[in-house]
Amino acid sequence: MAKIVILGAGISGHVAASHLRRKLPKVHEVMVVSPNSNYQWIPSNIWVGVGRMKSEKILFPLAPLYKRKNIGFKQAKAVSFYPEGDMVERNPYVLVEYVVGDEKGKQEKVTYDYLINATGPKLNFEGTEGLIPGQNKAYSVCTYTHADHAWEGLNALIQEMKQGKKAKILIGTGHAKSTCQGAAFEYILNVEEELRRHKVRDMAEVTWISNEYKLGDFGMDGMLLKYGSMTMKSHELIEMIFEDRGIKWILGAAVNKIEDGIAHYENLEGEYKSEAYDFAMLIPAFSGHGFKAYDKHENDITEKLFKGFMIVDADYTPRPYDEWSVKDWPETYQNPTYKNIFAPGIAFAPPHSISKPRKSKNGTDITPAPPRTGMPSGITAKLVANNIIDSIKKGEESLNHRGSMGNMGAACIASAGFGLMTGSGVSITTFPIVPDYEKHPRTQGRVLSKTFGEIGLAGHWLKLTLHHAFIYKAKMKPFWWLIPE
Repeated sequence: MAKIVILGAGISGHVAASHLRRKLPKVHEVMVVSPNSNYQWIPSNIWVGVGRMKSEKILFPLAPLYKRKNIGFKQAKAVSFYPEGDMVERNPYVLVEYVVGDEKGKQEKVTYDYLINATGPKLNFEGTEGLIPGQNKAYSVCTYTHADHAWEGLNALIQEMKQGKKAKILIGTGHAKSTCQGAAFEYILNVEEELRRHKVRDMAEVTWISNEYKLGDFGMDGMLLKYGSMTMKSHELIEMIFEDRGIKWILGAAVNKIEDGIAHYENLEGEYKSEAYDFAMLIPAFSGHGFKAYDKHENDITEKLFKGFMIVDADYTPRPYDEWSVKDWPETYQNPTYKNIFAPGIAFAPPHSISKPRKSKNGTDITPAPPRTGMPSGITAKLVANNIIDSIKKGEESLNHRGSMGNMGAACIASAGFGLMTGSGVSITTFPIVPDYEKHPRTQGRVLSKTFGEIGLAGHWLKLTLHHAFIYKAKMKPFWWLIPE
């Protein structure tokens, strides 16, 4: 009998647990450890953050579902890793700490045969002074509770605007190395649409602030894409959208301090500036959780498992940006030292930046971190699960399922508005996520026929469809596995 432990119940962790349980005989144990009691479909946080969807529509409790599906569940957080066990417990284990109930604060050694680290990122708000969700008129949409609070703040401002208040709204990234520009981009479109719906758009100045060198970088060095019968660069598409909606922009900005209604930042020219606002939504930097790892003698071996995020089968050799290769990116998400440990989704350490690294004239790094969105998180979780399943059934290591972000595509749909007949959508598909400049030197490292942008109601419909489809899939309802990742 094998025991597979999954840390985290987000997109990666939940996908891995679902496939493992469906394909493995019940004699094998599947265990999820997560501090969160609910599963949430994170892409729909945007609608929660503008009051168009209640948070209860994007989440459901995990414990009852896992009980029905014979998946073990501990509501606890990982503390430290012991991949060799210790002098008392000979099996590898993770030390976890319960976060609720009578056992809150109690620690336990959770042993495993295979471990999937799907803990995702730490939302590093403290990396920017004063960036605290719900304080200093600054908000977040990274979790459903954050999104609820963002709508409370935005709605209060809208009511003031209806009484004649002129307002400044600032949306984007809140750190020199933030990622997830796509979520902020979708939010600013929805906020702008909501202002129109409430007939106060003329009362607001809406500004995008980002660490991107150009609009549409999205941490992927931008894209050359098809748009209708034309070929255009992603920054041209986003500029067109912002100009059409009257959205201003500030680029190359490293937000470093938030005060009540003031964002302080440094730009690539080395200038220190500030932007006043009445409402802000700023995405924080993502970081690893700061886990420690120990060998069986309790010597610190953290460097074998973590490089901020978890070390996997990537090439982490330091080299200049123009010398990195798409081949540096991982394919199996397996730790090279401890072969029974995997880290799909956002939990693995990327080998390098995708966007060209840039520094301000003061030497400050101002570069978006590589994005790892829901689609590749689900794909990599499934391939990790399939490799573990094959290894258990064959009785030996099997890594036939592979998928690099250098040969994997992703679709991003930024919907603006809500409802069947109102709203619009900006759909951007890119292939591959990590550009392959050797294969596609003339099209900015990507396949032009699979990298395109579209604007219209159809994209909005697709976003609504995906919301319902993936909630259905996550609840493991009949034939859920037919819905692709």
